[in-house]
Amino acid sequence: MKLWRWLLLLIVVAALAAFGWHWVAEDPGYVLVRLRGWRVETTVVVALAIVVLAWALLAGLWRLARWPFGAMSRRHRRVSRQRLGGGLVALMEGRHGEAERDLERAARLDELRGPALVAAAEAASRRGEPARALETLNRAGQVAPQAARVVRARVLRRDGKPAEALALLGPEADSGSLTPGGWHELALAALAAGEPRRALAALEPLQKSGALGTQRYAALETQVLVAALLAAPDGQALNALWSQLPKGQRRAPAVIDAYARRAAAFGLALPAMDELESALRREWSPQLAETWGTLEGDDLDTRLRRAEAWLDAHPNDPGLLLALGRMCVRQQLWGKARTYLERSLAIAPSPGAWEAMGDACIGQGDIPLAQRCYRNALALTRGDATLDLPRDGRLSHPDTRSLAVEERDEHGIPRLRK
Repeated sequence: MKLWRWLLLLIVVAALAAFGWHWVAEDPGYVLVRLRGWRVETTVVVALAIVVLAWALLAGLWRLARWPFGAMSRRHRRVSRQRLGGGLVALMEGRHGEAERDLERAARLDELRGPALVAAAEAASRRGEPARALETLNRAGQVAPQAARVVRARVLRRDGKPAEALALLGPEADSGSLTPGGWHELALAALAAGEPRRALAALEPLQKSGALGTQRYAALETQVLVAALLAAPDGQALNALWSQLPKGQRRAPAVIDAYARRAAAFGLALPAMDELESALRREWSPQLAETWGTLEGDDLDTRLRRAEAWLDAHPNDPGLLLALGRMCVRQQLWGKARTYLERSLAIAPSPGAWEAMGDACIGQGDIPLAQRCYRNALALTRGDATLDLPRDGRLSHPDTRSLAVEERDEHGIPRLRK
């Protein structure tokens, strides 16, 4: 198809050239130039040819005269681009001082001034020099205002001034003209400033922009939602916020856990329990099972039997075992509690399990062993080593291999143990 177009174009050009030549040949025109006694006579075609040749000659001479200066300019651009590339590589490699020096030199070229100064400010911030970074951003704001504003907010947040970063990004956020990086910084600054509601408003535009990957956005969304739920001032505000969240946002285990704990703190144990049980029916979560066991309520016997039924399907779940142990402690079933708690500790030791074990030991009057359990809970919280419990006493470490069962996913396919 393209070949036929070129042939058609050539035919049209040839026809126009033949017609033009015939038209000029009939009357080539007459040009007379008189200057100080000089007299030049020629046709229009020759005059046009002379003008074109003269223009080409003058253009060639002008390029020849500018060549030395152009060579210097080309060398300056080439060196500046090399410095920009080297500075960015040094920034990624952690050589921040070298990166800042190369980027400052690259900024001498006007076309690279904006990105070079913004990257130099980032290098200064990573070196722990926020004042120098803000000074560099003042110059970068003249050529790349939006990028400089986002980086300025990041520098302020890193410097422990999230409120200033939030105020910097606020006007553009209110007008909806904030860049994706700006929305991300707004969410982080709002979280650091203790204003999760502002961070909550940044989630929708940030999701639409697609600036963050699926996993990274999900992690940020969970962090923002948890902070917003935990900051609810009363039960009414908590339920209002919970009802406004889309269903997709109310399915994350950490978000459900935050709602349940906050609702229980306001005395709303029944709604919290309903949400936890609904979530556990959809998908099992050790975190939610543990939280479910901490809720207060009068139907402790019924809940204990329900948890023991769950244990048949999840015998190696440390969160469920901890929940069972805590409920047995509240019912003063000390021996049963210690059985569940020692299994939980054998599978995955946690401060909560050690604390509950200490409560069970106190219930049985074993004060020295309870003290050791409490010390282990504190040591595990600090990341220190824990003390082994005596194996020759009533408490021993069970062989958890006998508790191994086949686990299957929602499609019935056996799942490998982690």
